[in-house]
Amino acid sequence: MFSKEIDSLCDAAIKKSDMSKNSPLRYITSAIIAGFFIVVAIILSNITAAVFYKSSPELSKFLGSILFPIAIILIVFVGGDLFTGNNMTMAFGLYNNKVKFSSALRVCIMSYIGNFIGTFILGGLLVLSGCASEVLTDYYSAIIPGKLELDPLTLFIRGVLCNYLVCLAVFIGTRMKTESGKLIVMFCIITAFVIAGFEHCIANMGIFTIAAFLLGGLPTQEVINNFIFVTLGNIFGGTILFALPLQIVTKRK
Repeated sequence: MFSKEIDSLCDAAIKKSDMSKNSPLRYITSAIIAGFFIVVAIILSNITAAVFYKSSPELSKFLGSILFPIAIILIVFVGGDLFTGNNMTMAFGLYNNKVKFSSALRVCIMSYIGNFIGTFILGGLLVLSGCASEVLTDYYSAIIPGKLELDPLTLFIRGVLCNYLVCLAVFIGTRMKTESGKLIVMFCIITAFVIAGFEHCIANMGIFTIAAFLLGGLPTQEVINNFIFVTLGNIFGGTILFALPLQIVTKRK
């Protein structure tokens, strides 16, 4: 049913595995670029949401949600290696015996680290620029406590649902024949995960980095808990909830 798309993702898994092993600096840099693009989306989405948060929370939520998809659009069209997308890609590589588990693990760890470096650098530069600091400080003061107070199961489930939608957007994008088709599909699906309030570990890296600088720090244990359970949820959503059913229903040669 999806043989062509899965074959393409298997080829991508092989290339990622080879690059991470033979050109680690090049691979880490690619992941850093993806981290940059996530923060570009945070800048657009969160500053816009912050401007309208006090006067119209509903409009704030809607505008922030429809603007965040620029992150995935930039990564797909410009390039960059995103940890959450790699969960799906490397899973297909594993399911079809194209890569070893150690290679898949290396790719995911390196992309996670690279994504963090990218979000930290660009998030830090945003704060140092002083742009929109006041409005963002008020906005993060209002929303960050709610993110950090979520219990582990809720974080895990929101992470699962988030990466299911992210992988769905990327996967369907591979089936679209035109760039406009890819844009429309990715826009709709990524908007869905943001407006629903699902949790994306790499986006949280950027948000927590900016918030920590603006608010003078965040509670360490709560931040760690968020990263652990959201990351585990993202992994499950990409490898099991999304990739495994498609693997099962697709006849392989």
